[in-house]
Amino acid sequence: MNRTKIAFTALAAIMLTQPAKAQTSEEPDNSDKIQMKSVEAPSANKTPVEKIAWDGFDLSWVNGGDRRDSTIFHIPFFTPSILVDCNATHSFNNPIDHTVVGSTALARNDEMVISAVNFGGDFSYGNARGRIMTQFGARSEVVPRNDLSPYRGQYDLADAYRYLDEAYVGYHFNKWYGINVDFGLFMSYIGLNSYYQQENWEYQASFTSDNTPWFFNGIRVQIFPSKYLKIEPWIINGWQSYGMFNSLPGLGCNITYIPNEKIKMLTNDYYGTDAAGDLGRHRFHSDNSFLYSYYNHPKSKGITRMAFSATGDIGFEKGDGVNGFTSDPVKGPAQYFESWMVYNKIWFAKNKLGVYFGGGWMTNPGRYLVLAPTGDASPFPNPYSPTQTAGTHPFTENPGDQFTGWDCSIGFSWTPNQSVEFKTEWVHRQSSVPYFAGPGGVTSPSGYTYTPVPTTGWVPDLTTSENRIIIAMLFRL
Repeated sequence: MNRTKIAFTALAAIMLTQPAKAQTSEEPDNSDKIQMKSVEAPSANKTPVEKIAWDGFDLSWVNGGDRRDSTIFHIPFFTPSILVDCNATHSFNNPIDHTVVGSTALARNDEMVISAVNFGGDFSYGNARGRIMTQFGARSEVVPRNDLSPYRGQYDLADAYRYLDEAYVGYHFNKWYGINVDFGLFMSYIGLNSYYQQENWEYQASFTSDNTPWFFNGIRVQIFPSKYLKIEPWIINGWQSYGMFNSLPGLGCNITYIPNEKIKMLTNDYYGTDAAGDLGRHRFHSDNSFLYSYYNHPKSKGITRMAFSATGDIGFEKGDGVNGFTSDPVKGPAQYFESWMVYNKIWFAKNKLGVYFGGGWMTNPGRYLVLAPTGDASPFPNPYSPTQTAGTHPFTENPGDQFTGWDCSIGFSWTPNQSVEFKTEWVHRQSSVPYFAGPGGVTSPSGYTYTPVPTTGWVPDLTTSENRIIIAMLFRL
């Protein structure tokens, strides 16, 4: 999340907007960079004054934020964004079908993968604003598959929206430090990490981020009452869902407070009914992060910067057979979510090289937020899909089913310039129940989906741990 302003003097004369950069997933609309400027009304003795939230803060160190301090594009009314994310990963479990289980960043083992290609940009004219970002590559299949809302009713929403990453229109009001009202498909901010890997310290997200939503579909209002504060309520279709599961929309709010360029604090809180067909089951979730840059000496010949991020989540589902944090013989078993993650990054060589390390923990009785294993172990689609069936050996997500996991990772990054980054990362993940793809894979005895599954007792090979190495190349303009 880069807090150095992009100086577009010529554009500023045409548009009352700060030069656009690609949005983050976790920071609403990357508002510290691309929100429209609010301008105080001129008086007889003074000229208009631009008011921009977090103006003058260098926040390029923030986990989940844009690393750039400028863009090569200087086009009136439109600022393009182009992102390419490629990876190769190896699991030491060596699954026969090359399938990665439990990740939204990775899809295939031992293969070169185009994870994501995004292009689009920000439009503005006067106080009208809009953003369109497309998505292609593995993530356009991996992430939407976890949304079951398209199985309600007619029309295939998954295909209709699959190749849109962000798409919204809005209007900016010149009040305080700005008020933005946006309608459409936009990034989630729960879980700290950005949907765009170019903005995260680590590549494989910890359980906290990977098991919380990446996108919302609905309405948001961004309110900037001061230079340091943003309050953003949402009315959305649901928890990472293109459509609505039941009769009520999801309600949420983000509050971000950045008192100076060393500290960022935020909370995201959500309430909704996201269990298909269970009208009486309600979900609450609270996500909270604290980020601190505790060392910054850009002219040093050695270490130039150090920072850490800490995130904690807590939530539950209650009603229609489940009972939040405690089990009850009448109301049902406990069904809740608790997690945390902590990361630290050290920069050196004028911030071109970096070492990062960290990890996290999660428990989720009921497994309602666990990324289900793919292939024959997948429980998707659920019983509300009349045309498709789940795998023959599904990973169950019934009330009372237990799941606890933890992970740790260490990585090295090289950023020769602000448009290219190379990463090498080692990750260990552990679960309380068989979950990750083992040597036998999760598809079939041969590893190919068209191989008939024999009746001789073959089941998906799930293990309780995995170690992997990731190599990634990230590009953005």
